[in-house]
Amino acid sequence: MHHTKTLQLRIKDKHAKVLSAMAREANTVWNFCNETSHRAIREKCTWLSAYDLQKLTAGYSKCDGVQIGSATAQCVCEQYALRRRQFKKAKLRWRVSDPKSSKYSLGWIPFKVGCVKYKAGQVCFAGHKFSLWDSYGLADYVLRSGSFTQDTRGRWYLNVAVKVLIKISTGKGSVGIDLGLKEAATASTGERIEGRFYRKLESELGIAQRAHKKHRVKAIHAKIANQRKDMLHKFSTQLVASNAAIFVGDVASAKLVKTKMAKSTLDAGWAMFKTMLEYKSQQAGVVFEVVNESYSTQTCSCCWGIPASSPRGRAGLRIREWVCSDCGTVHDRDINAAQNILAAGHRRLAGGITAPSRR
Repeated sequence: MHHTKTLQLRIKDKHAKVLSAMAREANTVWNFCNETSHRAIREKCTWLSAYDLQKLTAGYSKCDGVQIGSATAQCVCEQYALRRRQFKKAKLRWRVSDPKSSKYSLGWIPFKVGCVKYKAGQVCFAGHKFSLWDSYGLADYVLRSGSFTQDTRGRWYLNVAVKVLIKISTGKGSVGIDLGLKEAATASTGERIEGRFYRKLESELGIAQRAHKKHRVKAIHAKIANQRKDMLHKFSTQLVASNAAIFVGDVASAKLVKTKMAKSTLDAGWAMFKTMLEYKSQQAGVVFEVVNESYSTQTCSCCWGIPASSPRGRAGLRIREWVCSDCGTVHDRDINAAQNILAAGHRRLAGGITAPSRR
């Protein structure tokens, strides 16, 4: 059995000029669709479909100096119609091609199946050959649709969908995961990761910002993002490989980002971690479920009560270890919460962990 996976490979910098020119052409098609679609809605109350936009842009690829093919222009039309429907707006943002503008849109060139070919360490697209760092061995895959994208430092990447063989996880255990701020994730088995990459480089970032070193600022932000992504990938892969069931608390960052804990919440990368666990579990045949984590921190995972000694409220966030006043068990705050989440995942407590009557 196979599943679809997207691979990302970096294009060598010597091709940046050609790709940037193609991105400007893709932006031209997008902006034409934006203007034409909005005018049709405003004047005729007609919502142009992707097919309608494709007919209106037919022939653009044959204009003098245009490098992108008709397939790429059609992809841009399809993506525009998709985003317009997704965001439920009559008009979307313009794509700005001027790199000196504060509203500059990072380069983006979509392509369809069959438009990109790989041979001898290079990909062929629109009559050009682009060298890249092939860390996946693209010769072993059949390349499908995808895109060329640019990051904030001007580096270009090939993002392409491929089909890979599903590797079923051999793990037989189960694990609960508690998401936090000081430690991004703690497993019921005692494993944990600390997601404070922004905090570690915050002072260095501040120095670069005050010195107006824009390139250095972008490099530090990229380093933070790459370190976070690498850590979460490794930890999620390890959990999927060693377990048959994974349960995560339903804590969400949407509310916390509006508080004083916003910086730490965003630094932890909860949403990214959940997404990784979900799609990796699906690919490996592992059960993945988000469960109700109410009272998981206050509940003793041994006697299932909420003792008077358990950490409570914002003041209780400083308490990392506590002793249950009912049964005398010594708890690590996060591991205890993860064990309660695991119990909720196993349906030991119906409808999540409920709070028993207070003493």
